[in-house]
Amino acid sequence: MSETSYMEQELHSQPDTWREAARIGAGGSPLPEAGQRVAVVGCGTSWFMAQSYAALREGAGLGVTDPFPASEAFLGADRRYDAVVAITRSGTTTEVLRVLEAVKGRIPTVTVLGDPETPAVELSDATVALPFADERSVVQTRFATTALTLLRAHLGEDVARAVGDAEEALAVPVKKEWVDAEQFAFLGTGWTYGLANEAALKMREASQSWTESYPAMEYRHGPISIAAPGRVTWLFGEAPEGLEADVTRTGADFVSHARDPLADLVLVQRVALERARARGLDPDNPRSLTRSVMLQEPAAS
Repeated sequence: MSETSYMEQELHSQPDTWREAARIGAGGSPLPEAGQRVAVVGCGTSWFMAQSYAALREGAGLGVTDPFPASEAFLGADRRYDAVVAITRSGTTTEVLRVLEAVKGRIPTVTVLGDPETPAVELSDATVALPFADERSVVQTRFATTALTLLRAHLGEDVARAVGDAEEALAVPVKKEWVDAEQFAFLGTGWTYGLANEAALKMREASQSWTESYPAMEYRHGPISIAAPGRVTWLFGEAPEGLEADVTRTGADFVSHARDPLADLVLVQRVALERARARGLDPDNPRSLTRSVMLQEPAAS
């Protein structure tokens, strides 16, 4: 591993990749229009971005939008979907390709991907390629956030504040207590719950850290019992009434920032990187992981 990891280079490029994605998203694109019933699929990080997009789209009154992990997607005729959106950095993930194959000719598909020279292109009715956000690190940072920025812009959001907040998140200090913390719980509400899931995954992947994620209001229904001094409860977005006081009483560090929640995810990426370095780990090559999961097909009988 070089002194500067791919993960570090890629996460620091996010303000620029977000600007380009916003330009594409605000222009003409094959992404679903208002009123369409949409299923969104992905795996791992891409599934968590699907969760955030679905909550944003349906919350804006633009149509029923259901997120699924690609391996568990319910796309039968009874659900009457008008479109399937697939999110995949590599364009080679087996479960995503299987979904695209299964609905081909029945439900129109549009795939958001990082590498346009991949099998997902041929299987999709339309694609939105983000090659400028593709990555060499196994650990996803900029592709995921850039894809969500694209989708936010297509929904009509002005993401200029998010870009500015990301620049700030790249400049603020990473606190030593975050690098040293024993455990993290990430919380979110609505569209930020997907970000909480992704933050926890990032911390696990890059630094083998003990992390959990929950909808913010669910945290008090049991999981808060794990909060204690030396541990962190990190909230994306606005805090439900009384939550901060409840966490503070446990002695855990309650973290919540006013910046755009997607930009706050950038800060978590930096924390994960620093925790990996503190533990002598290679953040670009996490244990037991590869850049794309391609399942071996069963042998013909």
